[in-house]
Amino acid sequence: MTGGKAGTADLIGQGQKQAVTRKSGVALWRQIADQIRQAISAGTLGADGKLPPEMVLSERFGVNRHTLRSAIAALVQEGVLRAEQGRGTFVESRQKLSYPISARTRFSTGLRGQTRDRRSNLLAHAVEPAARRVAEGLSLAEGAPVVRLETLSEADERPVSRATSWFDAARFTGYAETYAETGSITLSFQRYGIEDYFRKSTLVSARHADAADLADLKLSAGAIVLVAVAVNVDAEGVPIQYAETRFVADRVELSVSTEA
Repeated sequence: MTGGKAGTADLIGQGQKQAVTRKSGVALWRQIADQIRQAISAGTLGADGKLPPEMVLSERFGVNRHTLRSAIAALVQEGVLRAEQGRGTFVESRQKLSYPISARTRFSTGLRGQTRDRRSNLLAHAVEPAARRVAEGLSLAEGAPVVRLETLSEADERPVSRATSWFDAARFTGYAETYAETGSITLSFQRYGIEDYFRKSTLVSARHADAADLADLKLSAGAIVLVAVAVNVDAEGVPIQYAETRFVADRVELSVSTEA
């Protein structure tokens, strides 16, 4: 590189020493885990499927092997790495799932052909006043009663996303109980006479997973999630669902399509 400073992934990939920031408020092992994860994603580390020895990585980061092992253990827990006794640490080669976002986005069918088993579980639910963003998404007055669902979706018994969804409580009375019975947003809507619905908008961003997502998605601190904020509408264009879904970035990629 010329005319600038090499990035984290470049330094790791080139074998140069990569410093971590001490007394920054972020644990050293977490900084190292983030940098290793980013380097793997960029293809500058583990391109041959295997990480360099612990001693080499410890020297590059300027930390002891115990700190490095904590970082590696976190990435093993996430499924990014695989440790084999006596052989070393390997990049988990499991292919990311491609989750399509289109006019008819459905978890039950979106991953069909990529996984054997798909299921969604209800974690919690409540009826609450609509916050401003929720009210705007559902075209309701701020403070209007809405049903909130917290759900966890799994593919082949592996957590892939966690969602918070809101529905107009006046129109969808008892929706949480219906969802608990059906395990499906689509089937639940059918109970209310909605045979088809459409994606009006999706806004995608990325951030570090919060405490709840870390626990439910079985991630370690510092893991990245893709956040899709979406509004679904019925056949008449009336908003029926406002949702914020967090996808595990190391397990899922979002594929946007203009097709129905």
